[in-house]
Amino acid sequence: MGVMLRAVGDWARRRKLFAALVLFLTLGLGILIGSVISGRVGANRAPTPSGAGLLSVPNPVRLSSAFATIAAQVEPAVVNISTTQVLERPQARNRSPRRPNDPFGDFFNHLWENPDQPEAEKSLGSGVIVDPKGFILTNQHVIDGATKIQVTLNGGNTKYDARLVGRDDETDLAVIKIQTGRALPTAHLGNSDGVQVGDWVLAFGSPFGLQSSVTAGIISAKQRSNIGQKQLQHFIQTDAAINPGNSGGPLVNMAGEVIGINTAIYTGGRSFEGVGFALPSTTAISVYNQLVSQGHVTRGSIGVTFQEERSENPVALRDLGAPYGMIIETVSPNSPAARAGLQPGDVVVSLNGAPVHTGDDLVNPILQTPIGQAVRIGIIRGGRRMEVPVPVADRDKLFPQQADADQPSASPGPAPTGVGAQVEELTPELAGRVGYSSQQRGVIVREVEPASIADDPMGLQRGDVIVEVNHVPVYTLRDYQRELGKLHAGQDVLFKVVRRFDQNQALTLFLAGVMPEGK
Repeated sequence: MGVMLRAVGDWARRRKLFAALVLFLTLGLGILIGSVISGRVGANRAPTPSGAGLLSVPNPVRLSSAFATIAAQVEPAVVNISTTQVLERPQARNRSPRRPNDPFGDFFNHLWENPDQPEAEKSLGSGVIVDPKGFILTNQHVIDGATKIQVTLNGGNTKYDARLVGRDDETDLAVIKIQTGRALPTAHLGNSDGVQVGDWVLAFGSPFGLQSSVTAGIISAKQRSNIGQKQLQHFIQTDAAINPGNSGGPLVNMAGEVIGINTAIYTGGRSFEGVGFALPSTTAISVYNQLVSQGHVTRGSIGVTFQEERSENPVALRDLGAPYGMIIETVSPNSPAARAGLQPGDVVVSLNGAPVHTGDDLVNPILQTPIGQAVRIGIIRGGRRMEVPVPVADRDKLFPQQADADQPSASPGPAPTGVGAQVEELTPELAGRVGYSSQQRGVIVREVEPASIADDPMGLQRGDVIVEVNHVPVYTLRDYQRELGKLHAGQDVLFKVVRRFDQNQALTLFLAGVMPEGK
């Protein structure tokens, strides 16, 4: 028994010794690792000759990634839109004094002077790709009056010529299309009816021409009307920064859905002051579908007019025997309302059984009703309530004068075709007259059409001599016309150009562009 107790005691002592050894080794290893790390950190923090320690760049820390995730998802579908509008200018504005010793002055002033030559004005906006085939939703005011519309994709430098598919002045929306030869990234349009005041939103666009800009804010209000002059504009209000250049860009919810098209700001100047407006996506979807299917928007009407502010007068309503409603002021002759027997002074109190308290309660359902389909109009006349069916007609046909007034301003002229340069063969006699060597051959540029590719992006100037087209030498006007005739829309064109720098020097330039449609 005594032997067994001594054996147990020896085993216990050996176990304690082993545990102590393991603990010692663990502590030693920890001290060694710490010393190594400390030495490395100390090396990074070693004092410089000035006595300051060097700073190190820490590993990046990801905080809230919700905004970043949405931005990465939506940004590829947001585009920059640049437009050019050709303006006629007064004769005096184009007559600037000729530079002294200008080698082209006498020649150009004598033969090619055109004091009424128009000039190009440029503007910027934004848009969002909603179809991979290149259909883009934007504001009508972004492209209004444009002779040329160009689109730059997110992260790119190439400018694609765009054509106008359709536009709607009533909602300030437009659809344009570009051709890139590949499927494009798109943004998903959501249902703006689901947004709530206080929801987070992101505004995308190119404010002041700064591409790929994103701002954050909340929904400040819904159904804002009377912001502009258009009856059909009911805006989402947001405090996400919207500035000039953001017009046409998307307003996006936290699901990455486009719930509005940035359209306007409320400001004392031109910059953002905390109040911006976007057209709801439900409106945008309805307008877009009609523009891409028929090129214009058709809206319904029954042929009556009213003034909402007069209809809200409780005294007038009480005298007419109605608790609420819209008071009809005029009924167009031969309109559906006239044929149904509606009269000025009738108070419309219901439409298809729903009460009418505001102008929107009456107008919006009729606008969205298919032409030819009837609506049920409940009215009060002389204290008596009645309901009459009234078919819906095309509003533009009932009010043609208003339709003409609502049309956006027309473009000042057709867009230039071809490259947009007027040229003449550079003969030895002409070369000598304009300061070139008599051995210089090619075609000399007489005029550059504003908004043409010769103007932008090429940057051709009067007096330039084109000596090659796509690496093919050009000696005569026939050579030039033959090479241009080989090109088709969307094909690259490269000019080798000789440009007089002064009387003794000339520059050799390579100017390029993409042939537009309808060359």
